[in-house]
Amino acid sequence: MARRKKLYEGKAKVLYEGPEPGTLVQYFKDDATAFNAQKRDVIEGKGVLNNRLSEFFMTGLTAIGVPNHFIKRLNMREQLIRQVEIVPLEIIVRNFAAGSMAKRLGLEEGMALPRPIVEFSYKDDALGDPLVPEEYIIAFGWATQQDLDDIVALALRVNDFMSGVMHGVGIKLVDFKIEVGRVWDNDFMRLIVADEISPDSCRLWDMDTGQKLDKDVFRQDLGNLSDAYTEVARRLGVLPTNVTHATKPTLIN
Repeated sequence: MARRKKLYEGKAKVLYEGPEPGTLVQYFKDDATAFNAQKRDVIEGKGVLNNRLSEFFMTGLTAIGVPNHFIKRLNMREQLIRQVEIVPLEIIVRNFAAGSMAKRLGLEEGMALPRPIVEFSYKDDALGDPLVPEEYIIAFGWATQQDLDDIVALALRVNDFMSGVMHGVGIKLVDFKIEVGRVWDNDFMRLIVADEISPDSCRLWDMDTGQKLDKDVFRQDLGNLSDAYTEVARRLGVLPTNVTHATKPTLIN
């Protein structure tokens, strides 16, 4: 039986055509990248963990009424998702100063922010995903003002949910990024959360020790990335029983 047609391959995922119109199969790879893919490695089992964790978060969002592209998990590495038109922005929500914000503004790493701050970056690897103000987004037609208002509302709802879930297992949600896509129900357009939510796209610190449990472990050579992601999955109760990089993409009939 032939493999389904590959539609797109990114740094950490592959998208295949889905079994029904308007669906895709999202496959999670073991590849780890940092610094705009200047640093690369293959971390055994990372894709399996991110598949389970993203399923957990997307299912939780669905339960509280936050629309997203997730339909169901198919196997250890694949999800069935809704096909969306991705808005060419990364939406970053920050609760504590870290990473590029701390460097830009000379803030102490880990300083609590007065309120959650939402930033936008333009999705373009060649440009390094630069931060962009709302004026640029509207002027260049990437999104309307109403879109931006809806995106910020979505992002803050995701933040409320994620912060609460993580706090319950002793993890501080420092920041995270999401992507948003457009879907059409007849002639009505909606914005929904897309891509993934996993330790690849969040900064997660242990509340007691400050230990990093996210991709900064890989960026900063702080230890084994798989161990960090496994700890997050263990605390959330979604640790898969057979984490292996040998699981291959499968077909949906």
